[in-house]
Amino acid sequence: MSSRMLAIVFSTLLAFTLPLFSAATYAADAAVSLLKLHQLRLAAQKTLGDFYMFNGMEGDQRYSRMISESLTEVNTHLAALTEMPGEGAKALRSQLDQQWKGYQIDLNNLVSALKSQGYTDLQPVADLAARNQQLLVLSQELYSKIQQESSYSVPAMTQRSREQSLLMQGIAVDYASRSASVGATFMGGGEARPMEELVSEFASKMSALEKDPQNTPQLKQSWAGVATKWRYIENSLINYNENSVPFLVNKYSNTIIQGIEQISAQYAATSL
Repeated sequence: MSSRMLAIVFSTLLAFTLPLFSAATYAADAAVSLLKLHQLRLAAQKTLGDFYMFNGMEGDQRYSRMISESLTEVNTHLAALTEMPGEGAKALRSQLDQQWKGYQIDLNNLVSALKSQGYTDLQPVADLAARNQQLLVLSQELYSKIQQESSYSVPAMTQRSREQSLLMQGIAVDYASRSASVGATFMGGGEARPMEELVSEFASKMSALEKDPQNTPQLKQSWAGVATKWRYIENSLINYNENSVPFLVNKYSNTIIQGIEQISAQYAATSL
């Protein structure tokens, strides 16, 4: 084969290969960004729950440390979200950055007030909860926009497990707010949902995930471990008005979320 013919063959192969390589690269970048954004959202939710625990447990310093750790985690994930696939995602990323800066200032001010005077007024706490909800909505919009502009979709099982983590985090925050007597947090659409409804939704979705035929024996075992921890606090969540156990719910919800996130990582690794 002549050198000219070889050059033509090579150019043709390159023309076909480069778009495929670029598409794979964009998908990988989008997958990383979406994971970071999901982890950011979990940590942002947790900052509010940590604050409620700090408030309700009368300034217990372990929750002050947890607030600092959750804030650091959000800032780390936000700093890692540098490459956005399109203009829409870039604009939302910028909005998220500004919203987070304002929320962080408000949260730090409330923590300082608790440390210095031992209490906070209810209105600033309600404002903080509303601002946290705005962050969650904005991060969800960015999550959707990244998928749209990158033409990449999070695999179904990975997405379902991530949503389960977020639901558990939301339940934990809601429970902590009730225990701290600062009123129910905003769940999802802006109105507080009954705790019984949230618990029922989590249990139903977890059962479906646990029984999904795509699970390997190892994944089934992992889900069984999460389910065992869930059953330990399920009744306490349902009967939150009778016997408040915020420390127990906080501790187990954290381990449940860790377990689900490990399962989610296994789904993502196998594109499920």
